Amino acid sequence: MADGTTPEPIQQLRAHLATIADLRAAAAVLRWDQETYMPPAGAAGRAEQLGTLMRLAHELLVSPRTRELLAAAEAVLDRLDPDSDDARIVVMTRRDYDRASRLPPEFVAARARHASASVQIWREARRRNDFPAFRPALAQMVELVRREADYLGYAEHPYDALLDHYEPGMTSRQVEALFARLREATVPLVRAIAHRGAPDDSFLYGEFDIQQQRAFGLEVAQAFGYDLRRGRLDESTHPFATAFHPDDVRITTRYSRYLPSALFAIFHEAGHALYEQGIPPQLARTCLGRGASLGFHESQSRLWENLVGRSRPFWAHYYPRLLELFPSLRGVDLDRFYRAVNRVQPSLIRVEADEVTYNLHIMLRFDLERHLVEGTLAADELPDAWREKMQAYLGITPPTDAEGVLQDIHWASGSVGYFPTYTLGNVISVQLYEAARRDHPGLPEDIGRGQFGTLLGWLRDRVHRHGRKYLPADLLRRATGSDLTPDPYLRYLDSKFGEIYGLGIGQTARRP
Repeated sequence: MADGTTPEPIQQLRAHLATIADLRAAAAVLRWDQETYMPPAGAAGRAEQLGTLMRLAHELLVSPRTRELLAAAEAVLDRLDPDSDDARIVVMTRRDYDRASRLPPEFVAARARHASASVQIWREARRRNDFPAFRPALAQMVELVRREADYLGYAEHPYDALLDHYEPGMTSRQVEALFARLREATVPLVRAIAHRGAPDDSFLYGEFDIQQQRAFGLEVAQAFGYDLRRGRLDESTHPFATAFHPDDVRITTRYSRYLPSALFAIFHEAGHALYEQGIPPQLARTCLGRGASLGFHESQSRLWENLVGRSRPFWAHYYPRLLELFPSLRGVDLDRFYRAVNRVQPSLIRVEADEVTYNLHIMLRFDLERHLVEGTLAADELPDAWREKMQAYLGITPPTDAEGVLQDIHWASGSVGYFPTYTLGNVISVQLYEAARRDHPGLPEDIGRGQFGTLLGWLRDRVHRHGRKYLPADLLRRATGSDLTPDPYLRYLDSKFGEIYGLGIGQTARRP
């Protein structure tokens, strides 16, 4: 309203939404515990608990009470600034209500129970390299997501209904067009780099003390702006970030004999956490109290991991500190280290892929899960299809299913439609960074001094403070002044890796 007060109908709607948000946060705590500390035998009980919480949250959202409160709130919308928090809460609640009301509560509970149980089955199957043990759970999950798409409805492809959950407003047709453009530029770049040969990175493998890895990762994450009073770092099979509230945002990593693996995972998840910690308190416990989309969320993690954490200025500042913690690297100069952590070489594992080949991993998964959803690929055919796609896209074949089809948690948890958001995040990250540099040309110098406040402040103002007020396309235009385009991202790859591999700017990624 003109005087800034919240109308009574919207106050009542906010109070109702807070209960739903609390139930979902409680479920998120249980999922975090499942990935970090829960004993293996707790899987069955945890599946029931999650099913109950998700059913209750869903029933509250689609209840007659929500419909009544929403109608009353919509009746006062014309008295509000369309961009105000109150107005956007009403608009986004309507979107959520219309979508959720198509899903029967018993289906939501069954899906949540199966996702929890399926993740535990996947974890053990991955450890044992035993895809047949996971296949029945996967087949059931595929059937559940097909039913979900049918319940939600779609205009062109069932995948669109699932994708909209993670990237509202995006369609598989748009994703296909973007991926085709990226493929056209990336494949020649990969080939050009292959002719130059990959730099030696053998010194990055060894017995690096885990506590020292943790210490360095947290030191950097805190320098980025991650507030440990409102967060923590733990270990999990698959690194992730989760938020229960802007004041409780947690990240995980996993440690291995390859030093960059855990470090860059921490940088990556810290990017997600910065987004959640930057959401204003007044949006907490509402439908706006999270990121605009997973593509936008991924843009934050990839920006801090790659555009900052893999940059030459960053390591010019932090490499001496790394040498203090890991003396075995002291015979490796900065340039050699920088080239090693930016090594481009087709690899088996998505989360350890380089910046240039990473999107090929995503395209592979996008192709396969669309076929799973439309029924042209069966779950038992997936390992062979995975190997064929890996050979076609990256020129390598995984020797085991653990290094192939079993490597990601997403299909086990039912997150079908999620994978494209990783590549969308890559593209958006460079658009945001270029816009930030236009406003603050000295950003690279700031990074070279280990000062990240200007960049974080820009992101807080242009992205974080809005939470989920706007659909992704609208938020991107507001933040950068342009629609989604791969051009800045392709220029970035061309420039950075052209310099590293001596290819010459503009010679590697020919664009229409």
